[in-house]
Order: sequence, then structure tokens, then C-alpha cells
Amino acid sequence: MLLPYKDRLILDLFAGKSLCSSVSDAGAFLRICMWEDRSKLLNEMIPGKLHLSSLYKYSIPIVTVQLGISLMGTADAIMVGRLSATGLAAVALGHLYFMLMSSFGTGTLLALDTVISQAVGSGDERNVSLGIQRGLLITLPLSLITGILLLPAENLFSLLRQPAETIPLASGYALASIAGILPLYVFLILRQSLQCLGLFLPIVLAVIIGNTANIFLNWIFVFGHLGFPEMGAIGAGWATAIGRWLMVLFILKSGWPSLKIHLNTLEMGLFSRLAMLKILRIGCPIGIQTTLEYGIFAVIGLIAGLFGTVAMASHQIAMSLASSTFMIAVGIAQATTVLVGRAVGSGDRPLAEKSAGAGLLYVSVVMAVTGITFFFFPRFLAGLYTQDVAVISFAIKLIPIAGLFQIFDGLQAVASGILRGIGDTLIPMVINLVGFWLIGLPVSIYLSFWGEMDAVGLWLGMVVALGIVCAFLIARVDKRFLNNV
Repeated sequence: MLLPYKDRLILDLFAGKSLCSSVSDAGAFLRICMWEDRSKLLNEMIPGKLHLSSLYKYSIPIVTVQLGISLMGTADAIMVGRLSATGLAAVALGHLYFMLMSSFGTGTLLALDTVISQAVGSGDERNVSLGIQRGLLITLPLSLITGILLLPAENLFSLLRQPAETIPLASGYALASIAGILPLYVFLILRQSLQCLGLFLPIVLAVIIGNTANIFLNWIFVFGHLGFPEMGAIGAGWATAIGRWLMVLFILKSGWPSLKIHLNTLEMGLFSRLAMLKILRIGCPIGIQTTLEYGIFAVIGLIAGLFGTVAMASHQIAMSLASSTFMIAVGIAQATTVLVGRAVGSGDRPLAEKSAGAGLLYVSVVMAVTGITFFFFPRFLAGLYTQDVAVISFAIKLIPIAGLFQIFDGLQAVASGILRGIGDTLIPMVINLVGFWLIGLPVSIYLSFWGEMDAVGLWLGMVVALGIVCAFLIARVDKRFLNNV
């Protein structure tokens, strides 16, 4: 009877074949084992109907919430864009600066996804309460630091040689946004806590109320209705800040029946230095990774501003569209983090693998659809933001490129989410640094200036960066599961 090749290799090695042949066969044996391991892992990660259904149940409300959070900035851009291209460029610059300065805080707080979901998976109610309370404590210093970083907006924009006409409006938008930092961070903690507990209705309703208020307040402040002066981009900043306060007040009120058991009493050990350091050890790499990711797009946005107001406004349209669809991927990633974290907390490795596979499958399909939409309908999408012919003509060059990197962007987001569920955050941060800053940015600058492709070159460089980050993060997921998480 003929034995499989791998088994014959083992027998030959023990039978005393020549050293050279044995080394050669040993290499072949290792390659076969690695291939078989990866083939086995791929089979183990193929999700079943139950896993797809679970992720779908979690993803829909979380995606809705992510889109709702993103929609505030999008609504600001669309409504201010109706006034002028200068106002649109100012909102682009101010919002970009706010997102960059707040990104470390929002990223660090994502540690609560890992901490709370694993506590829920293991059935540890006390650690769920401690996670929520410690998260709320962390929002205070993070809010203070973020507010201080937003203060020098005007001087920084001038130093970076942004269009002179946009600087006062952009800095005014950023300063008005300071009032919305604390409610944004508190909302994120309450949202993550409720979604880890499987409770979504209060979050969805809070986002709907926040966005409705933001649009109505934009109508008042931006255009000057109901006796208010026309404030343009600065009015949009105030509208968004007030909308965030309404969101956090509503989620606290509507989610209180489920939150009160975790917030009524301060838990013993709440101020434990070691426990806080554990959260920060998980969260700080996520915060740095998020800052690096926002930072690279902020730098790209600032470089786009060097090509003039039209280029900056066009860049904002493409970025706003890409950011909106990326929120779908972020929602799927967060749902995947919760399910993988719960499975890890309960010690169920097969469930963690299937949940990871479901997340990667869902995001591939969704981002392929959005990418195709960007590729074939750029003029229609640009027209949603502005009627300026020059801006539309430039934007239709950028939007298809944004569609091209949708699939990479979505996959890297979900791969990061899987690793967060496991508690692996340091290596993804390093991958992000290398892919975006050491490879993607130089390529963008080269194509933009030496390749004379202007803003188009900037975006093509980001396609390269996202492809590299995506490939290495998926390889990291592969390695962690092969090593039994």
C-alpha cells in the first residue's frame, strides 16, 4: 500500500537516508505541514449559517451607529458646501484636525471592546462593571489632552501653509468642536458597553437623535435661520458639539435599565493601578495605531491643500465618501471584535475562528459593492456635495481611486478587529506604522510631486499603503490562530 508523501518522509528520515537527502526531505516535510496547517485553518475559519447570522445580528446596529457618527461630519460638509467651496474646504480641514487630535482617545477607548467582551464571555459581571467604570474614568484625562491639542489650530494651519481664506473658518470649526469631546468619549464607552452586552436599541436611537439635532442645528447656525447670524463652517462645529451632548444624554437615559447595575456602585479595586495599566497596555497601541492611520490621511489632506482650494475641496469629497463607507467596515470590525472576544473569554477557539471568518467574508462583499459604486458613479456622488463645476471635475478623478482601495481598507479594519478581540494590539500598530508612514507616504509624495500627479498621486500612494497593511494584518491573524490564539 502506498503511504501519503508526508508519512513516507517520516519513515525515510528514521530509516537513515543520507544527511543531504534528509535535510532536503525535512524541508519538504515542513512545507507540507505548514500548508496542511493553513489549509486546516482555512477550513476551520469558514463560517456556518449560525456564525453568519450572529455576526449579521450584531453588525447591522453597530454599522448603523458607525454610519450615524460619521454622518455628522458628512452633514456638516454637505450643508456648508452649499454656501461655498471655501466653506467646504474649511470644514474638511477643521474636521480632519479634530479627528486627528481625538483619534488617540477614540482608539485607546477601543480597549473596552476587548476587556468587556471577554468578561461577558467568561460570565464575570464584576469585571464588566469594572471595565465600564474604568473606561469612564479614562475619558476625563483624554478629553483634557484632546482639548489642549485643538487650541493651536489657527497657528498650525498657517504654519502648514493652508489656503489663507480657509484658515479662520477651519480653526473656528476646530475650536467649537472642543465642547463635544467629552460627550463623544463618554458616548463611545456607553456604546461599547451596551453592544458587548448585546443591547443595541438605545445606541441606535441616540445616534438618530444626535444626527437629527445636528442637521436641524446646522440649518439654524450655518445658514442663519430663526434669528441667528449666518455662521457657516463655525456654526457647523457648534451644531455637531451640541448633537454629541444630546446623544450621550439620551443613551444614558434609555440605556440606564441595563447600565445601572454596573454604575450604581463604585466597585472595589476601581482605581487599581495594575488594572488601569492593563487597559492602557491594550488600548494605547490601538490609540497610536488609530492616530497613525488618521495622521497619514491628515498629512495627505494637508498636502492636498498645497494644490489649492479646489484640490482640497475635491479631496474632502472623496475622503468623506470613503470615510462613510469605511464606517460600514468599522461596524463589522467592532461586531467581529465582540464575538471573537466573547469566544476567547469563554475558551471556545473554534467559535473565535468561525466569527473571524464571518467578519472577513462580510466585509469583502460589502466593500466590493461600495468600491464598484465609487468606480462607476463618481459624478453623481460628487454632485451630492457641491455644484461647483471645478470641484466636481477634480473629484471624479479621486472617487474611483477611493473605490479601488475599499476592499483593502475593509479587510485591514476587520483583521485589526479580530486581533483586538484576541488582545493582540502591539504588532498591528507596528504594521500600521510601516505600511502607512514608511512605505505609503513616500510613494504618495513621489507620485504627487515628482510624478506630477498632484492629489491623484496622493491617493494612489494610499492604495499601496492599504494593500501592504491589509496583507500583513491578515498574516498576523493567520499566525495567531495557527498558534492557538
